[in-house]
Amino acid sequence: MSVLKRIEEIEAEMARTQKNKATSNHLGLLKAKLAKLRRELLTPSSGGGGGGVGFDVAKTGVARIGFVGFPSVGKSTLMSKLTGTHSEVGAYEFTTLTTVPGIVQYKGAKLQILDLPGIIEGAKDGKGRGRQVIAVARTCSLIFIVLDVLKPLTDKGIIEKEMEGFGIRLNKKPPNIAFKKKEKGGITVTNTVPLTNFDADEIKAVLSEYRIHNADVNIKEDCTIDEFIDVIEGNRIYIPAVYVLNKIDSISIQELDLIYKIPNAVPISSQHGWNFDELLETMWSKLDLVRIYTKPKGKLPDYDQPVVLKRDACTVEDFCNCIHKAILANFKSALVWGNSVKHNPQKVGKEHVLDDEDVVQIIKRI
Repeated sequence: MSVLKRIEEIEAEMARTQKNKATSNHLGLLKAKLAKLRRELLTPSSGGGGGGVGFDVAKTGVARIGFVGFPSVGKSTLMSKLTGTHSEVGAYEFTTLTTVPGIVQYKGAKLQILDLPGIIEGAKDGKGRGRQVIAVARTCSLIFIVLDVLKPLTDKGIIEKEMEGFGIRLNKKPPNIAFKKKEKGGITVTNTVPLTNFDADEIKAVLSEYRIHNADVNIKEDCTIDEFIDVIEGNRIYIPAVYVLNKIDSISIQELDLIYKIPNAVPISSQHGWNFDELLETMWSKLDLVRIYTKPKGKLPDYDQPVVLKRDACTVEDFCNCIHKAILANFKSALVWGNSVKHNPQKVGKEHVLDDEDVVQIIKRI
């Protein structure tokens, strides 16, 4: 029996199984089996042809933003307006057949934009070019899910399901679960908060499906069995997303007010260039980048070309490595002006964590 057929059978069994305490272990086992089958389906075979010519492109810039959506929702027009890069536009489906890269400069940062081919329902199961499209999406720092404003919630749900099926978790953080295999001692389950969605028996049932009989599990938040399976699988990608609701020129002001209630949504018109300022500001906020300005000794800071770092890697050492790895060899200390220090300037070491728009002067050993 094919993998797809087995997936369909398990999904059908889950759909007809009532959810209650008596069936929780059984449903947990089915979910584990489903996760394993999806991994098998989505892992390229050794004889496979890879992602295909033109799908993935070399990374440039400090972050990568992928445009994902159904065909003909305006991704290519938006790409062209934001970057000046020509992405084929047409009033018919599947105009874009490969990944089209472009660059947008914003707040001194060079950001790579990828216009991906339109996906279709069933992409996670291999329909169309869905696997290649979503495989590229997994490499992005941020995903723009471009939706037609006339049917946003329907398409949003379908695309989220496709992304979930490919191991992409949108606007979520990894569950706070510590999991460690061991040689012997059986399964030990501890939790620091009450668990309302599953219990230790269900955890053991899932681990049994993975043939794990000795492990320590420490659960530090009230999560679901699906999130626990994500930890066991270990290949999930957590990516922020913005829902770009296009074609607002075709709706009323009252409808626009309702659209704004959708979380993480930015309504725009790619055709008329409406509301691009909010879209770019939301993009910047989601990327969570930090701009650091350099200051040569005896000169004014360079505010035109900041060094752009990721918020979770913005120490003075990261700053030096971003400019040139050889700097650290002669590094003595740094003078910092800005929000990360108590007084201006302040002498700091390479482990000091910088904040957005700090100014840094490197002091070298003599």
